[in-house]
Amino acid sequence: METSFFLQAIIYLTAAVVFVPIAKKVGLSSILGYLFAGIIIGPSLLGLIGQKGEDIMHFAEFGVVMMLFLIGLELDPYKFWKMRKFIAGMGSIQVIGTAIILFFGLQLVLDWNWQISLTVALALTLSSTAIVLQTLKEKGTNNTSVGRSSFAVLLYQDIAVIPILAVIPLMVSEVSGSELKEITPSLISDFPAWLQTLVVIGAISSIYFLGKYLIVPLLRIVAKTRLQELFTASALLVVFAVSYLMQLVGLSPALGAFMAGVVLANSEFRHELEGDIAPFKGLLLGLFFIGVGASIDFMLIIERPIFILVFVLALTVVKFLVLFGVGAIYKKNLDQNLQFSIGLSQAGEFGFVIMGFAMGLSIVPNELSNQILAIIALTMLLTPFLNVLNEKYIIPNVGTKREEKEEEVEIPEQNEVIIAGFGHFGSTIGRLLRANKIDVTILDHDADRVEVLRKLGFKVYYGDATRLELLKAAGADEAKLFIAAIDNPAINLNLVELLQKHFPHLKVLARARNRNDAYELIDHGVKNFYRETLYTAVHLGVDALVELGFRKYTATRQGQQFIKYDQETTRTLAKKRHDKMAYMVTVQEEVEMQEDLLRRDLFAQFEGNDHSWDSEFLKKENPQVRE
Repeated sequence: METSFFLQAIIYLTAAVVFVPIAKKVGLSSILGYLFAGIIIGPSLLGLIGQKGEDIMHFAEFGVVMMLFLIGLELDPYKFWKMRKFIAGMGSIQVIGTAIILFFGLQLVLDWNWQISLTVALALTLSSTAIVLQTLKEKGTNNTSVGRSSFAVLLYQDIAVIPILAVIPLMVSEVSGSELKEITPSLISDFPAWLQTLVVIGAISSIYFLGKYLIVPLLRIVAKTRLQELFTASALLVVFAVSYLMQLVGLSPALGAFMAGVVLANSEFRHELEGDIAPFKGLLLGLFFIGVGASIDFMLIIERPIFILVFVLALTVVKFLVLFGVGAIYKKNLDQNLQFSIGLSQAGEFGFVIMGFAMGLSIVPNELSNQILAIIALTMLLTPFLNVLNEKYIIPNVGTKREEKEEEVEIPEQNEVIIAGFGHFGSTIGRLLRANKIDVTILDHDADRVEVLRKLGFKVYYGDATRLELLKAAGADEAKLFIAAIDNPAINLNLVELLQKHFPHLKVLARARNRNDAYELIDHGVKNFYRETLYTAVHLGVDALVELGFRKYTATRQGQQFIKYDQETTRTLAKKRHDKMAYMVTVQEEVEMQEDLLRRDLFAQFEGNDHSWDSEFLKKENPQVRE
């Protein structure tokens, strides 16, 4: 019986809803949950989707296309130019070094011809952008040294795909034109190999000019209609049109999507497009990982288990050693280098693209190509396990963490205040307390930041604040106040849950990025939450009132009253946010009530000394007054 689209969609989404929470519950990443979901529902086990894996990668391909569009969209030209030496240095060493080692290794050990060896080496050199970026996001390490280095290498790899896909057609000179046409039906199938390469390069180059002189002007016209759905539809049209153009010249649609993203990254519509498409990004990546898990052909692995498993281990080791060497050249700490090297030690989704392209050109035999695809999928499946192994058993015994573990046994001071997260937000709190002679124990997950802060005289300890052992060693049992100031809201919430469970006596002051984060904290019983956007906005509003003629004290008091009323409103709305109708009604009522209370307060009676500290106002009222 032919499976309908709706039934397949239900199967995919059900698998995600079931397996991802299980993975998170046992302490694994969401990526592993998606991969396992794909394995379970795939042809090799339950067979709920696809026939021999033929239908499955349609979902995965769409996910990759959209993922690469967003990656291209986030490629800020200014940021890229600023990091160009860093990106080119780390990226070129990794890509060229890995490709050379793999190329000669495949020729010497497996005796493959140079075309197959080079194609496979280039396909396996690239890491998984999806896995690495998702892992960095979940761990909140995007802005750490490891995160920046990983992004630099991935960015170079993404760009390197363009010349790789352009060079591959040059290796098909021994394939007849009729055979090539049968295998790869495209507009340039009958062209000589050198001409195909020129056409590919020309098509890629033309995307930039089309984007600048055609696509962006059209988007401006659409934007004037002020129809949000039409604007989003236009952006998707651009993505699919450029992807289709790439397919016509024999390249991957995913590459076209990436190029479309880069073109739109230079336009004024970049942030609006990110906001429109970002909500779909996680789901699309999830579908991609499900597709990868389902594409693993276990029958193929059973037929040649030793070859495939040894190949997987050898590839992981080679990439790890090359990346570790790159980290050593750039003088990374041992623990940072381990996270960096293990995190990028897998093959990636571009490997599927390159191998599919090479198989279509008949450079790599179908059977061998399928084996390489299984190897790529297995390395992607292996990476999250290696990350867990590294975090729990390797890093705690080396580098910065080894020093911290020794200190964790007996941290010299047991302070009344503990701060977790010492970025821009947490450091402001810490400096204020320190200026008032309050000693604090600081926990942070960025080794570079820890090193700098120690040199500045702060008592700061490296580690994951969500580890119970570290919290106990930091003195959470004896402390009175815990300030949860971690940048990542999800990690901050996990920390709050851990504190409430194991240290109920601690008074917790928690950072919230916005109102939604505050709702989550309220659900967990946190009474003291502090929204970043609220206080800065109110401070600006107070200054605006002063500029408009309000007395400084009056404006300041109005700002404090506004914060008080808004906090109360947030607690009220948190209870009704799941009922959209009730939520909107309550919002309207609370806003009216808040404005009425502020008006009453404004016209309440004032004490004469309310304005005594407002020297600027007094000088305006009485020029004879001197400070």
